[in-house]
Amino acid sequence: MTPGSVRTVLVGGHESADGEDLTRFAGLLDAPAQVSAAGRTLDRAVSDALAAGETVVVVPMTFGRNPTMVADAAKTLRWLAAKNPGRLALTAPFGQPDHLTAWLRTAANRARASDSGDALLIIAPRSNPFDEAELHRLAYLVAANGALPEVHVAIADDAEEVDRAADRVRRVAPGRVVAVPAGFAAHLPGADVEQVAPLMSDAAVIRVIRSRVREALAALAAGDDGIDTGLAADHGHGYAHSHTFEATAGHHHPHGGAAPHMHADGTVHAHGHGEARLVAAGREPVTTASHEPHI
Repeated sequence: MTPGSVRTVLVGGHESADGEDLTRFAGLLDAPAQVSAAGRTLDRAVSDALAAGETVVVVPMTFGRNPTMVADAAKTLRWLAAKNPGRLALTAPFGQPDHLTAWLRTAANRARASDSGDALLIIAPRSNPFDEAELHRLAYLVAANGALPEVHVAIADDAEEVDRAADRVRRVAPGRVVAVPAGFAAHLPGADVEQVAPLMSDAAVIRVIRSRVREALAALAAGDDGIDTGLAADHGHGYAHSHTFEATAGHHHPHGGAAPHMHADGTVHAHGHGEARLVAAGREPVTTASHEPHI
């Protein structure tokens, strides 16, 4: 398989303005690449590439806060893969919530290095209550790590909303407010706050994408296109539900057990809940004010 025969499609959701924040990465990859939102746009992009004889690798660009997008992408790809066996793969998600927590801790450490009185304001656009609630949970873990005394979340779509959120933070934590995006934005809406953006350097993002593509191609060669795994990405996401019926119907899945986790080197495997607490407590990966998590 020559490098030119593989096309990478970066699919985005609310963490990347439906893909708009990903366009700067497409030109930095070695092989042909493009950006798409989930749904019909993804279907068209993949169909065109397959028709041109290319093998297609789709990368769900999420830090783990948008599992529904991953599942939707998998649904789009399922029937295309059936018609084009061995030529279409869905990678593991770009990241997991633990990974996002580590990068937010790094942003907090950078702010602390310049002024210990800073407050960190994590900015994300509106999405849905569950994904927004997840960001509040991660912000609590960042604050619990002790990098800064104040860590807040703002669900904001424009500069005016960011400004209002910054004013609220100043009422409880007078001083400099440092804002950081919770996704792939290169910058935040112009506002009266100091910005720490992007969350990750472009080079770091590219390293993870290349790793995901490489792993997916190896799995595809072994007969696993990753789509079945993607279809289950949003299982249990949303309101709590009873498994009484599912159990009688023969449906089983673990609770309180292993959940996917991405290490700072870009590898993904499962940890038990106890190990996840170690990550949340800042013991893995280790970040300092002068070092980014290695990817």
